[in-house]
Amino acid sequence: MHKVIVYSILLFVGLGLSQALPGLLDDGHDAAANVIRVLTMTGLAFIMIHVGFEFHIDKSNLRRYGWDYVVAFTAASFPWVFVTGYFTFVMLPPEVWGNLAAWKETLLAGRFAAPTSAGVLFSMLAAAGLGATWLFRKARILAIFDDLDTVLLMIPLKMLMVGIAWQLGLIVVVMAAMLLAAYIWLHRVTIPVTWGWVLFYAIAIAGASEILYAGSKIIDPSVPIHIEVLLPAFVLGCMARPSGAPAGADSETVEHALHDVLEKPRERRAATIVSAVFMVVVGLSMPAIFGGPDIEHPAPSPASLHAAAPGSAVDDPTVHGGKETGKFTTTITSSQPNLGWGAITLHVLILTILSNLGKMFPAFCYRREVHWRHRMAVAIGMWPRGEVGAGVLVLSLSYGIGGPIVTVAMLSLALNLALTGVFILIVRRLINGVPEELSPPVRT
Repeated sequence: MHKVIVYSILLFVGLGLSQALPGLLDDGHDAAANVIRVLTMTGLAFIMIHVGFEFHIDKSNLRRYGWDYVVAFTAASFPWVFVTGYFTFVMLPPEVWGNLAAWKETLLAGRFAAPTSAGVLFSMLAAAGLGATWLFRKARILAIFDDLDTVLLMIPLKMLMVGIAWQLGLIVVVMAAMLLAAYIWLHRVTIPVTWGWVLFYAIAIAGASEILYAGSKIIDPSVPIHIEVLLPAFVLGCMARPSGAPAGADSETVEHALHDVLEKPRERRAATIVSAVFMVVVGLSMPAIFGGPDIEHPAPSPASLHAAAPGSAVDDPTVHGGKETGKFTTTITSSQPNLGWGAITLHVLILTILSNLGKMFPAFCYRREVHWRHRMAVAIGMWPRGEVGAGVLVLSLSYGIGGPIVTVAMLSLALNLALTGVFILIVRRLINGVPEELSPPVRT
């Protein structure tokens, strides 16, 4: 468990540095944030390629994965619903409850609570020695579907904010094509899978994402195209087959060949180093949260917005009712009462509990597969949040949403991130000594 403790400390270090860097760097903050974003994307891509390596499905039983997708959809939707309801009915005055603009804004601000941080989760579970368990295999599927749902549900949200745009439809088509490719060529493409090559693939994927974003801004700066590195990296890992597995080999042979490579000491050491760096940069990706709950949010520069949102497409705020200078004004920003730090703390705790309760539906599923403690563990394993949620919050800022609601959301996200190690310890404690297989019924 020492890796979990080390990773948790690194998360705290990154989180602390994320609050100190803006004051230390001043004009250089945007450049540093760009470097942090690229490192975060590269680390996430590296981790997700490895997840794809170990992803195997039974094509003769696809119905099971359909149910997994339904379960993951609840894990991506229930926290969103709970948090949005809390923002609207608790933190906003009754006179704006029927305001459509207020609902659009709280729906966007509340989306931060939905995505499980797949990279953080997988790194922590592996560090806890749980990589060979049913818990890890199921969390791997649910977390990937969870993040996929987050990306898909952001598209109609953005349509609510900016209208229908062809770029958003293109993103859906590209994502569908990648998933189809992963299914058709699952572990059929022979490529090198050692850590140096995987790092090269990760850098290439992150670079291609950046080039696509920059190029699309030239065509239409109002709705740039940003493809999540999570999905293409995962798809590449799914398609990969090591040279040690002959053409036409079955999935078990491919799996053994991959393990022969990935379990070598140098490969495990490289994966540990990348995961450790990733923990730091995830913490560094957090927006500033200690500016005070009563301050107005100045219009951030497009560069800093994009830099702070490694997993999100951040639009130019000047095309959404914002101004080149001055302050943004939105329905919920102007409607929120000023709150002291005592009230802010209470809201943060309640919001964190609500968002994590929304992740608990998997605990009521898979009753025929494993013991209830393993089901409870997989639900708690979905609690860690990270860079994708931070990206959603920064996207909210780009639309002018601010005030205590965003401050509470950021602090809640930071609290969840800081508690990741605690969550993993709870997960390990839950399943320690409890067999995965259900005991057969006793016949009388």
